[in-house]
Amino acid sequence: MAEITLKSLAHTYLSDPRSPEDYAIREMDHVWHQGGAYALLGPSGCGKSTLLNIISGLLEPSSGEVLFDGEVVNALPPEARNIAQVFQFPVIYDTMTVYDNLAFPLRNVKTPEARVHERVMEVAEVLELTAQLKRKAKNLTADEKQKVSMGRGLVREDVSAILFDEPLTVIDPQLKWKLRRKLKEIHQRFEITMVYVTHDQLEASTFADKIAVMYEGQVVQFGTPRELFERPNHTFVGYFIGSPGMNFLEVVTQDGRVMAGDTELAVGQGVHDAVAQARSTNVKLGIRPEFIEVHAEAVEDGMQAHVDHAQDLGTYSIVYLTLGGIPLKARIEEDQPTPTGKAWLRFPDERIGLYIDEFRVEIDHE
Repeated sequence: MAEITLKSLAHTYLSDPRSPEDYAIREMDHVWHQGGAYALLGPSGCGKSTLLNIISGLLEPSSGEVLFDGEVVNALPPEARNIAQVFQFPVIYDTMTVYDNLAFPLRNVKTPEARVHERVMEVAEVLELTAQLKRKAKNLTADEKQKVSMGRGLVREDVSAILFDEPLTVIDPQLKWKLRRKLKEIHQRFEITMVYVTHDQLEASTFADKIAVMYEGQVVQFGTPRELFERPNHTFVGYFIGSPGMNFLEVVTQDGRVMAGDTELAVGQGVHDAVAQARSTNVKLGIRPEFIEVHAEAVEDGMQAHVDHAQDLGTYSIVYLTLGGIPLKARIEEDQPTPTGKAWLRFPDERIGLYIDEFRVEIDHE
């Protein structure tokens, strides 16, 4: 196991980069602590796989350093880093049995056969592959092949970390949840540093203790699933995490009021002062659909909105509203009646986030 540190790391595929947009990985500093279960979450093209390949040694960064336990490993090839990497598609030997596939990484480093057998049986039991050990890999289902591929990464005890690059892409949706839970159990049992790359927030939050959210080559927030949900540090995190994502309203102060377009927002003095003090033309208030109060009748400090339609999802509904021309989404629970025509909204001050130039800033509510 290893602590993996990225120091002033940046990477570009261009020979003459001229702007931050020319970098697949913009300069970053980041630490994956020893024994942690992490997810690297973001949309396609944000740099997740590039970063993973730099850590494993498949790519050399344009600048900066990769350190394992404080030692720079930039010049080390993948095999010298003791990194196991599991890819989107299973990497196994079809002509070998499942047993021999799992044994191969151990035999490759001259592990005594008694220990090979002991370790293969242990990993096979964890992955529920014991019954398939004598079968040729070519006869397995897609999810069984991917479990063998995972097992090849887990079987060696000297690995510094295991990197998973969207490992459940080819897995049947009904089996994904089971395999995610299995990976979590494996981490808890073996305490190996694991980094799991995905574009699926559910996969990330199911597997990881902490999630690094990537956007345009940057880690814009690193935190627990709850921290990402309740206090997104960047507008992209607010938009990407949650279903539906966060509502954002572009705001200014005008004549002592906080305005979103032509609509006055009923907010507290702390929010007003924070907006007024912003030294940017890119100022947004963010609030999650779960935190908007929706009332069918007029209430004090309520903002009248038009109800466009509602989507009944069983245990809750998503209400689509328009507030002064601004589209919003709010979530209401199944025991709350869904308003029609008009609704009155309240934004609790403690649930509002202020974003200046896309990053969250603190609001003094006192």
